[in-house]
Amino acid sequence: MFMKRRFAYAGHAMAMVLQKKYGVKDFCGYTSLRSSLNFLQSQKDIHYSELALDEDVHKLYRKEKLDPEYLKFLEKEYGIPNLWPYIEIDRIIRHGQFLREYPHDAPFYSHEDMLRILQARARFLIDFVERQKPDFILFAVITGMSSLLLYHIAKKKNIKTFFIQTSRIGTKQTLTEDYNKLSYVEKTSNNMREGASGFQTKHLAEAKNFLNNFREKPAPHSIIDTVKFKPVDRRRQFEFLKPRNLIRSSSWALKVALDYIKDQNKDDHTTVKPWHYILDRVKRKTRVLVGFDDLYDEADFKENFAFFPLHLEPEMSISLFAPFYTDQLWLAKQIARSLPAGFKLYVKEHPAMFGYRPRSFYRELKKIPCVRLIRPSQESFPLIKNAKLVITMNSTAGWEAILFKKPVIAFGNVFYNALPMVKKCVAIEDLPHMVKEQLEKFHYDENALIRLIAAIFQESADADLVQIWDIEGGSNMEKKEREVVQLVDLLASKLGLKTV
Repeated sequence: MFMKRRFAYAGHAMAMVLQKKYGVKDFCGYTSLRSSLNFLQSQKDIHYSELALDEDVHKLYRKEKLDPEYLKFLEKEYGIPNLWPYIEIDRIIRHGQFLREYPHDAPFYSHEDMLRILQARARFLIDFVERQKPDFILFAVITGMSSLLLYHIAKKKNIKTFFIQTSRIGTKQTLTEDYNKLSYVEKTSNNMREGASGFQTKHLAEAKNFLNNFREKPAPHSIIDTVKFKPVDRRRQFEFLKPRNLIRSSSWALKVALDYIKDQNKDDHTTVKPWHYILDRVKRKTRVLVGFDDLYDEADFKENFAFFPLHLEPEMSISLFAPFYTDQLWLAKQIARSLPAGFKLYVKEHPAMFGYRPRSFYRELKKIPCVRLIRPSQESFPLIKNAKLVITMNSTAGWEAILFKKPVIAFGNVFYNALPMVKKCVAIEDLPHMVKEQLEKFHYDENALIRLIAAIFQESADADLVQIWDIEGGSNMEKKEREVVQLVDLLASKLGLKTV
């Protein structure tokens, strides 16, 4: 069980269900926080043959000597196709983020240190896997060096990998053996197209019902990062100054400082310095105080436009699924130069990013003649409905556009790339031709979409992982077990397990 941060508690709940319901007795785990490790070591429900802590593994690099021959071996055996992706995906090691708030982008390690960190982690993880010999590894996220290494080590050694992915339909979660796609969903959808048996008719009905309901009354699959949930204006951003909120904020800042002082492991590489915590928040609130209102444009649905929603950063959707398109400003420029004459490019900020990007980012966007910068408080559904084309890395907006029968171009890996009417751009010089084709020769395939949705219904389980993560720490494990039981059942079906 790769138990990254908050998933440690949900992952442990899944282990408990696997033990109680399916008789699985042997577990090992890799976690990233000391608090998670302390919980897993103190609980009495599951015996873990070994628990590794990423913080301790990281510290091994301090005694690691740079070994060019070992690096060549790693590149040959586990390169994708080289070793740099393992470094680039790690926002702490490569960019200094998480320790400092975005848009900070300055690593705390030299190039040689990064290579030594990679060496040390690879040695440990290869040995860990060979020592424990797991039948499968379960991932909730792949967002750092260790998780990406562990995934590819498992693939090389023919160990099953299961990656939990949102289906972008309500709280449904699915499993995939390949993080670049939804492997089980794609297989089921293809079987349906080829007339293979086993595809349940009820899921076709569920798919059609979902599609009709969405088109009549569109709703986001998750409200967490929506306009209604996020503070996307100055007033809501400064509600912390209300007396009750100010007391709460001050108490929290004091707690952060005291926890740091008392922390016996403050040298852990993921420990945030309290002065950085305060400084970065002051910077963000200052940006909001200055504001961005003078940079925003109003949407005009009478004109022809393509819609490009900005992504949350840093996030797995970019670092893992679209690693060569991380510069969204550069990408907006390429999209703008690929549009027909007279077209506008509507760019809208992700609601969760309000206040994080500096004004300079938006001013650069505004230098592009055809760009209209839409305020983040604008709901996306009207923009998607009225756009002639939606261009995205791999966002939910692309999925919603498909549900509205709109042409889509994606730059990253995402499950809806499996649809014949979606174009994936892998070479930027192809983009103008793709835009032209999607605008002039777009062929919408309703049957393919229904098959894909039906496959999602068949290959997913209801599990609100965000809600599960919000159940504090290791408290209320019974509730966590109830929340994950359907997801465990789905996992057990892939492993061929029977209930005991």
